[in-house]
Amino acid sequence: MEEKKRVLFTEEMRQDYTILVPTMLPIHFRLICRVLNHYGYKAEVMDGKSEKIKEYGLKYVHNDACYPALLVIGQMIDALESGKYDPHKVAFLYFQTGGGCRASNYIFLMRKAFEKAGYPYVPIISMSFTGLESNPGFKLTLPMIVKGISGVLYGDLLMDLRNQCRPYETVPGATEALVREWEDKLYGDIVNKRFSYRRIKENYRKIARSFAALPMDRSVKKPKVGIVGEIFVKFSPLGNNNLEEFLVSEGAQPVLPGLMEFCLYCIYNMVADVDLYGGSKLKRRIMHFVYKFLVKKQGDMNRIIAEEGFDPPLDFEEARKGVQEIIGIGVKMGEGWLLTAEMLSLIKDGVNNIICTQPFGCLPNHICGKGMMKPLKEKYPQVNLVAVDYDPGATKINQENRIKLMLSNAKPPEQQEEKKEPALV
Repeated sequence: MEEKKRVLFTEEMRQDYTILVPTMLPIHFRLICRVLNHYGYKAEVMDGKSEKIKEYGLKYVHNDACYPALLVIGQMIDALESGKYDPHKVAFLYFQTGGGCRASNYIFLMRKAFEKAGYPYVPIISMSFTGLESNPGFKLTLPMIVKGISGVLYGDLLMDLRNQCRPYETVPGATEALVREWEDKLYGDIVNKRFSYRRIKENYRKIARSFAALPMDRSVKKPKVGIVGEIFVKFSPLGNNNLEEFLVSEGAQPVLPGLMEFCLYCIYNMVADVDLYGGSKLKRRIMHFVYKFLVKKQGDMNRIIAEEGFDPPLDFEEARKGVQEIIGIGVKMGEGWLLTAEMLSLIKDGVNNIICTQPFGCLPNHICGKGMMKPLKEKYPQVNLVAVDYDPGATKINQENRIKLMLSNAKPPEQQEEKKEPALV
């Protein structure tokens, strides 16, 4: 049987096609889409709020596929069925790592689902560290990559400051409004011809100071709750049932590692592969240079955050070195050792309440997340860890009840209800 050729995204399509990006990191992806728009593409992030997304995912994705695959593909089919877009003038962009995880098969699952749903002509653009596929109408240039990296760092900064301020805001919605305001300002800076790293660092400080100036009431300290897990359900409001919003509504402060940590993890694994298994020394030198370059850029951002009175995100180099007391660097399927490193770093930073978000069918997550909880608790008995499953059969109310139970032990001592001894009769 002749192999069916995939649908390419051509130069002609670039002129009038809308490129849709699945919901995962709303702030980051909106900034990245604006960079793409500046370079002649028409890209936008889907909102992920339709009630039919899970229904379409269950209908068009094999039930052995993982929950993130079901949601991503369901979201794409929902967009095609919504009537909002012309299916003949739309393409989808998907970011994948290209590793041993089933996420590397998403593109093939998507094409199969599109064909089954009656949309075999819709192109899918794959973006990956390993460059799995190429499309003549979609090419990344060095300026685009540099500006995309700045979008990732800005996204991490805005996400981190939002979560540190929103639980304490006295004007509801003020923090989110400031995030959107900075998105607009940063877009102009990113595409400006005078774009420079000096300007980026100046913006870091301006952003931190603007968040510090928000009206806040910090008279009662909120318990910090770290969120780790599989990358999609960890970050995506669609994947984790608006977990950040729920934690804020329950009087807690969410703490999320940034996207740059995952990027550094993927890059460092290319260096570690050569050390562990052999390979191209040239590739190792190039990847090591890129790794050191990005670690320094992240360090500059973290330093400025700390100088402006906020808690800085985790130090990746410190996390990478520290995690080896628990798990080896060779464990790198899916989130691999990074998941354990994030939990360990949160604990060392005083975040003793951690939710590990686990999607159905994610074996690496169960091994490096839930499987590492016992050694972490033995080493740090004060830690309050809970694994929460996310899949089509898990109800939101059950997930929230598990989290509420964890939060009942997460409150600071001054907020705990005093236990009264029963009266003697």
